[in-house]
Amino acid sequence: MHTKLVAVLLALASVGAPAAANAAPRNPEVQRVVARGLDWLAARQSRLGRWTANNGRYPTAITAMAGTALLCEGSTTTQGKYASNIRRAVDYLIARSCPNGLIGEPTQDDRYTYGHGFSMLFLSQILGEEEDAERREQLVDVLTRAVVFTGRAQTDAGGWGYVSAKDGQGFDEGSTTITQVQGLRGCRNAGIPVPKEIIDKAIAYIRNCSLDGGAGGVQYNSRGGGGRPAISAAAIACLFNAGEYDSQYVPKLMEYCEKNLSNISNQGFGHWHYAHYYYSQVRYREGGKTWDGYRDKIVERLLQEVNPDGSWNQGYIGSVYTTAINLTILQLDNAALPIYQR
Repeated sequence: MHTKLVAVLLALASVGAPAAANAAPRNPEVQRVVARGLDWLAARQSRLGRWTANNGRYPTAITAMAGTALLCEGSTTTQGKYASNIRRAVDYLIARSCPNGLIGEPTQDDRYTYGHGFSMLFLSQILGEEEDAERREQLVDVLTRAVVFTGRAQTDAGGWGYVSAKDGQGFDEGSTTITQVQGLRGCRNAGIPVPKEIIDKAIAYIRNCSLDGGAGGVQYNSRGGGGRPAISAAAIACLFNAGEYDSQYVPKLMEYCEKNLSNISNQGFGHWHYAHYYYSQVRYREGGKTWDGYRDKIVERLLQEVNPDGSWNQGYIGSVYTTAINLTILQLDNAALPIYQR
């Protein structure tokens, strides 16, 4: 495992390679399901350019996640079937960039840090393909201020909560921390300055939240909460994105995730789709038989559960959220986005 993981991290240094060189042969049935799912997603975008969760919640986060799923198809703001949808999503998020750098609507979203992190990730992928000089300048400004906001929102413990450290009285939580680090990684890849100390504090936070040196997984937050498979999978993806590897720590986390997530039918933990959203990224970056074996199982499960219209059901957050996650998983082999490439 050591050699394989080192190879993964070395591959991250070459992020941005042409997608065609990395793309794998496509499964026709997966293509059909993805095509229906993307059409379903595009049809549910509002005239404002946004998507939302149930009851109109989390518009910034859901818009960024849905936009990312469309980007994975290969469309950009100017080319491809979903170019107009992506453009409207970008316009919506740029319009939600606050003077302090937050991308979101803090008065309407009680968990605005998620939206901020996913928006950094989405917009940073847009920046790399944006050809219009004026729009590039606008994106650079939004993302530069977004990075500053993320740094100021970080808690003393090194993580992030559902809101900024100031608004949340220093509360931190693992999944929002991962969202910030992935967003920061996307920004850095796109050429936006990201202070090293922010990443260093976040990596230390993840380690401090790990139980038994990683063997017991990553707990809910710095105060406890027990090992969580979803957060643990997200933590590995986060560490890979940050270029972090330790010969003892990461393999222990991997073993924990393999124990809890390799059985695709296991739903004895919360946030199944969210867990596999990140675990699929980890497995994809490992490549080879590891990815092939996992992909076959996750694809079988997702094809069994998809609705005839191309969407997936999910109760408490909503179908747009679940459909965006599942479409991202099913399109990893497209290698369309730098953040997900090997």
